[in-house]
Amino acid sequence: MSFPAAETPAGRPPLPPFTRESAIRKVRVAEDGWNSRDPAKVALAYTPDTRWRNRAEFVANREEAQAFLERKWAKELDYRLIKELWAFTDNRIAVRYAYEWHDDSGNWFRSYGNENWEFADDGLMAVRHACINDRPIATTERQFLWPLGRRPDDHPGLSDLGL
Repeated sequence: MSFPAAETPAGRPPLPPFTRESAIRKVRVAEDGWNSRDPAKVALAYTPDTRWRNRAEFVANREEAQAFLERKWAKELDYRLIKELWAFTDNRIAVRYAYEWHDDSGNWFRSYGNENWEFADDGLMAVRHACINDRPIATTERQFLWPLGRRPDDHPGLSDLGL
C-alpha cells in the first residue's frame, strides 16, 4: 500500500491530531520520503523553522535540514531505512528505526535509532530529536535487500525481522 506524501493547500497529511492508523501512515510516509534519498523533497516535509537534534548536530531551519541530508546521503551510501511506530499523542509521534548503509570503502553498517517528532497543525514536522547508534555488519548480515527506493509492502518490518 503506497502512501502519497504530497502537500495540499490544507497541509501535508496525515494531519494531527493522530489516531493509531494515521500515526502509522505518517511514519510510513516519512520512511518512504527518506528512502527516496532526495534531500530537497525530504526537506519539504519540515516547517521552514524546523528544529532538529541528530546525534550531536543541531539543525535550525529547512535549509539546514536539506544541507544535513545532502551530507548524510553523500556519506551513507545505498541507504535503506525501516521505521516503526512506537507511541503517539495528538501532535507527537515516537518511532524506532534501523537503516543499513555502507561507506566509500565498502564497510557496511546497521544504524539503530529512536526519534521524537512534533508536528504543526498543517502536518509539517516542526521538531525532530534523533538518537542513533551505528553497528558494523558483515555483508552477509544485511537484511534490507530491496532495490533502492521505497521499501516494498511485503518486506518485513523491524519487529518481523527481530530488530
